[in-house]
Amino acid sequence: MFRYNFKYELKSLLRSRWLLLLSLLLLIVVLFAGYNGKEKVNERVKQLDKVVLEANTNDATMAKVLDSIEKGLQVSINPRRMPNAPMNVAYNYPRVAAIPAAPLTFISTGQSDLFTHFIKPSAYGDSFSLDYSELANPIQLLFGSFDLSFVIIYILPLIIIAFSYNILSEEKEYGSLKLLASQPISIYQWILQKTALRFFWLTLITMAVITITLLIFGYNFSANFLAFLQLVSLVCAYILFWFTIVLLVNLVINNSAKNAVSLLAIWVFVILIVPAVVGQLANSFYPIPSRTKMITEVRELKEELSSKQDKILDNFLRDHTEYASKDGNNNYSFWHKYIASQELVEEELKPLISSYEDQLTKQQDWVRLWQYSSPAILMQQSFNNLAHTSTSHYQSYRNQVFKFSKEWRNFFKPMLYGNKNFTTKDYKELPSFKYKAPKNNLVLFKVIVLLVFSVIFILIGRQVYINKIKKGTVIS
Repeated sequence: MFRYNFKYELKSLLRSRWLLLLSLLLLIVVLFAGYNGKEKVNERVKQLDKVVLEANTNDATMAKVLDSIEKGLQVSINPRRMPNAPMNVAYNYPRVAAIPAAPLTFISTGQSDLFTHFIKPSAYGDSFSLDYSELANPIQLLFGSFDLSFVIIYILPLIIIAFSYNILSEEKEYGSLKLLASQPISIYQWILQKTALRFFWLTLITMAVITITLLIFGYNFSANFLAFLQLVSLVCAYILFWFTIVLLVNLVINNSAKNAVSLLAIWVFVILIVPAVVGQLANSFYPIPSRTKMITEVRELKEELSSKQDKILDNFLRDHTEYASKDGNNNYSFWHKYIASQELVEEELKPLISSYEDQLTKQQDWVRLWQYSSPAILMQQSFNNLAHTSTSHYQSYRNQVFKFSKEWRNFFKPMLYGNKNFTTKDYKELPSFKYKAPKNNLVLFKVIVLLVFSVIFILIGRQVYINKIKKGTVIS
């Protein structure tokens, strides 16, 4: 009977040309989403390459000038860029601290349109914990980006609804339900098989379309097969979730018009309302302090401390006797005072920045806690993790840059207070930044959660069918 249903369903779909139309529609939409995401990634890579090239050019110039100075040759260069002065190097020749694009970054924009992808931490400037956001198009932020995650999370459920909203009700309205009931299979088994077959065909088409898209945009399957497997597992589980919703509605309502309206209402609730409510509650429970106010307070604090730099330097040298002048020369420069004050500035700023970050962390923890209330949130979080564009990735990047900026400043500190020149040997030992992505092992768990939802809906649907049989409101 299953083989008969399989052949019948396939012939029905092919005759209606619905399958061909669906395949073309999915291919066009997914390709456009992939192209859109890839363009953003290409622009990001282009900007990063330009910055790295500029930094390498500066480094090459610095190395040549250093070599000339060490050979006793005359050099023509702005005194403020002379590379034998350690703080000139620390300020004028910073390293590029970048968060590179991952192989699947183009599938989900995530937080990448809100945060910068590179920064050049030098010895002077604003606190690195503040300098991360970049201007973004407000219209784009309002409607989101048309990327692969948008297509899968928002559009694919609508296709599933249009594909299967009348699986059972259509037979009832055409008068063929009694004929089906005369077959050696129960109506429940029949609708279950029909839903499973449509799930199979749509999943097959979706996987083929996604694979073609990844191939076109140069995804390396052999090097990143695990990420591809995680992506495929998530999409399959998400499609199954929506097919079980469709199955349940068909069994409960069994009227084509009402089925369609009910499924659209469920789509609005799951995709739009629940995520909006979760986000709004996060803002209400854990409001983030005004960023403008925080930056203003930071600047006021820095100005206050800058007026006390002489006293701060005295305290610093008393606490760090290894940096005190051994020959009694107390003619300290701006850099001596500035570097000495940075530890105090960071210490004073820590509570202010922590109050901002703590609220942000609590908001994210809240969303993580309630992500299981809506598959849309769960899928978006998972896609962002696979694409390395999640909030946790940018937080990790920020922490790594903050740590590197201290390492960069501390590298020059002994040379500054020891009145030593920067040399070619020091150049070879300059600290470099390498981003380490946080580990992500939760995709499998999220797939299991979606499967559990699906099993629950199937069991509820079976119970609804049994109750209807007992009441005599459906043909067995």
